[in-house]
Amino acid sequence: MTDQVLDSLNMGIVIIDRDYRISLWNNWMEMYSHLKKKDMEGFDLFSRFPELETAHFIRSCQAVFRFGNYVFFSQKLHNHLFPFQATGIYGDYFDYMQQSCTMTPIRTDGEINRIIIMVQDVTENVYLERKLRDLTQQDGLTGIHNRRYLDKRLSEEFTRFKRRGSLFSLLIFDIDDFKKVNDTYGHQFGDRILINLAGLCSTVIRGSDIIARYGGEEFCLILSDTAGWGAQAFAERLRRLVETQTVRYGNEEVNVTISIGIAEISESIGEIGELLKKADEAMYRAKETGKNRVCLYGDDSREA
Repeated sequence: MTDQVLDSLNMGIVIIDRDYRISLWNNWMEMYSHLKKKDMEGFDLFSRFPELETAHFIRSCQAVFRFGNYVFFSQKLHNHLFPFQATGIYGDYFDYMQQSCTMTPIRTDGEINRIIIMVQDVTENVYLERKLRDLTQQDGLTGIHNRRYLDKRLSEEFTRFKRRGSLFSLLIFDIDDFKKVNDTYGHQFGDRILINLAGLCSTVIRGSDIIARYGGEEFCLILSDTAGWGAQAFAERLRRLVETQTVRYGNEEVNVTISIGIAEISESIGEIGELLKKADEAMYRAKETGKNRVCLYGDDSREA
């Protein structure tokens, strides 16, 4: 009767003894592990899942056996206990099912001689949480990071610089004469240009760099571990790449250019707003001196 109840639960139930032998492997575990009860019950847990034989897992089991503790394996810390493949649409997002697991003692005549491990599939919850988080950090039009996420990362990079001296540079750039593009071809085409520019930038930056939409037709780029001169060289490559890209509108082909301002973090900068202001001023300097240019703040004599 008890086994039938445990088999009907929509969660994994595993019972092990002090020698880590499996005495119960319920239907849920059989379904997601693809391992039959007959091949599991009576066998050493570690012979079937050698990856579980870790100091942390064994200490956790001993804490239950010796003291009757309840032990939790949080998904946020461990992702999963049993390496079951994620199924359905979640298989494209996770390598393994995301699990929240609990160990509790089973007493017989007052003595703890077995442990019950309960396994809950929380993959859908984690997926939805991450999607919601992505939405709060993502620009709805271009798909790159938004201003909120940019502010957060700039603050983190600024703190890292103050603590460790980790250098970085900030680029601010926008599309030259973007209003004229919108007025001539319409806002839908203007949106297409913004999307194309965001996609282009995403393909040329490193994994450690951050691209974000600052607002309107303005974008920001954080280049980690990059001095001003390195950022200037990168910005010039980006500028040239953008001016060679053609966006089609009906039978017409449209080319746009960008003006880029750069500011390098330094000890003289007391808050991140100062860095943003310097990069912004450098961008407007690029606009004033002809557009489709790169300017590094404090280096007016060597404009690209």
